[in-house]
Amino acid sequence: MAMHLRHAGFDVDLAEDGERGLRRLRHARPDIAVIDLMLPGLDGWAVTEAIREDHLGVPVIVVSARGSEHDKVHTLEIGADDYLSKPFGMRELIARIEALLRRTRLVAASEPRGDAIEVDGLRIDPDLRRAFIRVAPGQAPSDWIDSQLTPTEFRLVVALARQEGRALSRDELQRRVWGIPYRHRDRTVDVCVRKIREKLDRQSETHDYVHTHYGVGYRFAAEPR
Repeated sequence: MAMHLRHAGFDVDLAEDGERGLRRLRHARPDIAVIDLMLPGLDGWAVTEAIREDHLGVPVIVVSARGSEHDKVHTLEIGADDYLSKPFGMRELIARIEALLRRTRLVAASEPRGDAIEVDGLRIDPDLRRAFIRVAPGQAPSDWIDSQLTPTEFRLVVALARQEGRALSRDELQRRVWGIPYRHRDRTVDVCVRKIREKLDRQSETHDYVHTHYGVGYRFAAEPR
């Protein structure tokens, strides 16, 4: 993999186990991390969780021979941006990396600054890349809590919130947030929405924010319970 990536023009730093990989990620802050799940010592799940807990902001592609739906869903839930099941072609890996880099750079270049999105009980701050939620009725804004959205979850919330009241299809969301078309039976969008609901809807005592439109996709709106 390293040889093919270098041949494609990438500067590759290879780590042979999870501990070394995590140290290099914290020190070097690369543009992207490609992580195998079955690493010696600290496995790929633990490395991915540590990246998100440390708020490193590094996009993560996980590669693994473990191809079950459970493994894919769990890996996306803990913060991976994409998942490739072995065996896969090097051209597909390179295409996935380039797509993830493109959307990461586009978000960084185009995300408006200082233009917060505010609805009842929720404030989405593009400057901080954080969303603050009111967890109890009457709570002052200064006491609202950080919902701890991952970078991908934050991008999906922004994509939905900027189209408030409109139902967006999974394909539209996949293209806007992940930079790739929706694939049949791909649960990436659904998993990300479920995590957002855990961090926003379930923490709020007064409102739901992300709503399912069966046969269509998802819609953002602050609706009282």
